[in-house]
Amino acid sequence: MLDAAKIPHRIGHYLAGFTDGEGSFNVSFRKRGDYAMPWKVSLCFNVSQRDKVILTLFKRHLRCGTLRQRQDGVWYYEVNNFAAIVENVIPFFERFGFLSAKKQRDFRKFKELAAL
Repeated sequence: MLDAAKIPHRIGHYLAGFTDGEGSFNVSFRKRGDYAMPWKVSLCFNVSQRDKVILTLFKRHLRCGTLRQRQDGVWYYEVNNFAAIVENVIPFFERFGFLSAKKQRDFRKFKELAAL
């Protein structure tokens, strides 16, 4: 589990601010006949950017996720492992937060779905 208290304030607030403008908290639902529940729910946190330096900071400090380059040259950092989202991503953003009301609302809903 990530100890968000060990992340320097300068870095944590920078990454949270960057996410406030460029990041996404996504939830997808796929109909599945082979599950006990009829829907598979998947959570994903991601940020994309042409410069991979900032995305490397996310990977280093969140200590999870993958970094890859798309064919159009854009770099993509994502975390879609449920345990990593609960143990690393959510504690990080609970500590460093967001300024925009929209991202605060999106994150709150993301956490609620993770808790289910």
